[in-house]
Amino acid sequence: MLEKLVLGLVIVVVVLAIVVATRPSTFHIERSILITASPESVFAQVNDFHFWAAWSPWEKLDPKMEKTFSGPSAGAGAIYAWKSDNGKVGQGRMTIERSDLPSSVSVKLEFIKPFTATNTVTFTMIPVATLTRTIWAMDGHNGFLGKLFHLVMNMDKMVGGDFERGLAALKSVTESVRGSAG
Repeated sequence: MLEKLVLGLVIVVVVLAIVVATRPSTFHIERSILITASPESVFAQVNDFHFWAAWSPWEKLDPKMEKTFSGPSAGAGAIYAWKSDNGKVGQGRMTIERSDLPSSVSVKLEFIKPFTATNTVTFTMIPVATLTRTIWAMDGHNGFLGKLFHLVMNMDKMVGGDFERGLAALKSVTESVRGSAG
């Protein structure tokens, strides 16, 4: 009886390992919104980490988190690091790797705690008449544990909701800045 139980357990583990191994090794999460502002106005909010506190959905999860800024104040080379002890935000660092006014900002996103991962975050601003279609995307690679995690957690739904909240706040901030300037 014990042999059958062990054999059954081994078969389950092997099947699970095969299923996990066949999962995609990359992921892509993307959301977009139309903002009543120029691409330059949206770009200004995204290209300077100092402005992220006004619209980033994660900033509101721990208002007491430790934040440090280094490198240039904005654009390529700007660095924003954070550390939170409340268990909701963790620890990590973002570095702007590309800054192409007014169309895109590419950020290297490094998570340190509660898990390690490195992803690429891209903001793209596309003029559409008097609006700007703003796209927030994240791309990354999945190792075996990442693939296993994706079997039980839908990252698109989990992170996509944060992107939607962040884009709505970015829209509100950008449109109010635009409105107060003119």
